[in-house]
Amino acid sequence: MPSEEPPAERRPRLTPPIADVRRAVRAVLPDAAGPASDPPLVLVALSGGADSLALAAAVSFEAPRAGLRAGAVIVDHGLQDASAEVAAAAAGTARELGLDPVVVRRVEVTGEGGPEASARDARYAALDAIAAETGAALVLLGHTLDDQAETVLLGLARGSGSASLAGMPARSSRYARPLIGIRRATTRQACLDAGLAPWDDPHNADPAYTRVRVRERVLPVLEAELGPGIAEALARTAEQLREDEEAFTSQIDEFIEEVCEPAEAGIALSVGVLAANPAALRQRIIRHVVGSEFGVSLTRAQTLDVARLVTDWHGQGPLDLPGGVRATRAGRHVVFSTSGSTEVLPHDH
Repeated sequence: MPSEEPPAERRPRLTPPIADVRRAVRAVLPDAAGPASDPPLVLVALSGGADSLALAAAVSFEAPRAGLRAGAVIVDHGLQDASAEVAAAAAGTARELGLDPVVVRRVEVTGEGGPEASARDARYAALDAIAAETGAALVLLGHTLDDQAETVLLGLARGSGSASLAGMPARSSRYARPLIGIRRATTRQACLDAGLAPWDDPHNADPAYTRVRVRERVLPVLEAELGPGIAEALARTAEQLREDEEAFTSQIDEFIEEVCEPAEAGIALSVGVLAANPAALRQRIIRHVVGSEFGVSLTRAQTLDVARLVTDWHGQGPLDLPGGVRATRAGRHVVFSTSGSTEVLPHDH
């Protein structure tokens, strides 16, 4: 008599690509602190592409074994005619993988700051909102080593310094990138090995986007002319520069109280302290103070102009900076203000 039992759930064969992705996910999952009746929630940002799909499959396997709940967020940017259908298909796949909750959120991409930047801003705003709504402990992003290499090259082209060349962090606030050390080819093979059909975003092949040109043209030329391993080398460079950047940031945080004094309409920096420090640290202090006090990001040229008020002072006048900020040398201080006042107020001891 035939068995009435349902067939056993089919599990993908554990191949090296699947194992690599699962291992990467396992390394970033939080501890399941708290009662078993209310385990922490981890969300996967899922587009349906190979990277995020391989990540979602790995999280669906690893999270329950770590005592965690796992869900998915699908952000529909509305940039293509069939975007709603693509989002619905990704949500369906997430549910088939056992992820719950599965949230689809439509966003408006304004185009302000360029299409790539605008889409990214809208996406992260949606992810932040959904993480807050669901109480998620962590949001996992599908960026790979290839994405990191592209980011480093784009930062190099902009000439925006080590902060940009440091690329994307493996962990930042509620976000983690488990696949930042995994090649894109590995995530695609993991999907194929698991019987999952990734969606290929046509924007990822559109040369109108700078990142696509780096991916399709620049990196292959570098590999061909300089030899294999360029992507890995760029990712290592990002990791080392991020360590340097974190060290500088820590140093700044340690003595920012020592270097800053209140001014009537802003903040003043001690010329003596700035002059006693290396140029790299001095310029980071200037950028940090202006950014944190006034919300203004200085270019390198603007930062060097301010630094010359310390190192090459010969009576030059005030500097007008973005956002209506003015930098003025006043005795033993460089004063940043928005109203032209350069009076340094006494410390409260």
